[in-house]
Amino acid sequence: MTSTRFTAIQMNSQDQIEENLTQAYELLKQAAHQGSVLAVLPENFACFAPGQQRITAERFDEIATSLKRWAEQLNLWIVAGSIPCAYRPDGQVIQDGRVRSTCLLIDPSGQVVARYDKIHLFDVKVADGIGLYQESATFEPGNQIISASTPFGRLGLMICYDLRFPELSIALRQEGAEILTAPSAFTHLTGQAHWELLLRARAIDSQCHIIGAGQGGWHGSRQTWGHSTIVNSWGEVLASSADEIPTTISADYDAEVQASRRTAMPLMEHR
Repeated sequence: MTSTRFTAIQMNSQDQIEENLTQAYELLKQAAHQGSVLAVLPENFACFAPGQQRITAERFDEIATSLKRWAEQLNLWIVAGSIPCAYRPDGQVIQDGRVRSTCLLIDPSGQVVARYDKIHLFDVKVADGIGLYQESATFEPGNQIISASTPFGRLGLMICYDLRFPELSIALRQEGAEILTAPSAFTHLTGQAHWELLLRARAIDSQCHIIGAGQGGWHGSRQTWGHSTIVNSWGEVLASSADEIPTTISADYDAEVQASRRTAMPLMEHR
């Protein structure tokens, strides 16, 4: 039996950190009760509010400590979406006032197994109520591709806008990744147009199972798409949220089926 259950957690995070963390914990408990071994939180799960990134970053270590405790309590692997962090992976403090968009992978013993800092920043004009998004004004980009070994396969870490760059998913596959995670906060407009399409395309490109965990609904003046989705390596949607409300979706991953598909269609060898 090679089937393993994974969960994507969808949230509607606001500007109150404590309320967001309470919501995250309750949804993680649901994932554990559903028999999942891995749960993926969305981007900005701890706080989703303009101008509060540095304030949230000051609580990075405190939030990470809570996540480590929850992983141990729930016997769960957690991909902790993204949290603003004021220091780089080597501990060096970012001097210009910006922060990193940081994703932690935490194992059931409460240990941080990997840290990924978002590489591709969302500096884009969108025809919605916000208009211009400029993450680089607040965030410093990461510069390391990160994957990590787990008992259920090698996991490659991505965040949101990274999905638009097939080079990253291919690089993670070349590092041995079998599962990719994509905590996100897609705008309603771009999510409606491209979210599922991008998840399916990256799954097909990399021949990896992909877990897309999204923010959904209104966050002040910003609206996100939700519709969290899990896709297998054949590009099939295994589970998807039908709307934008906080929820969990789960699906099973079969490593043997994925391996056989890779053998039958050896894309990396041909590449």
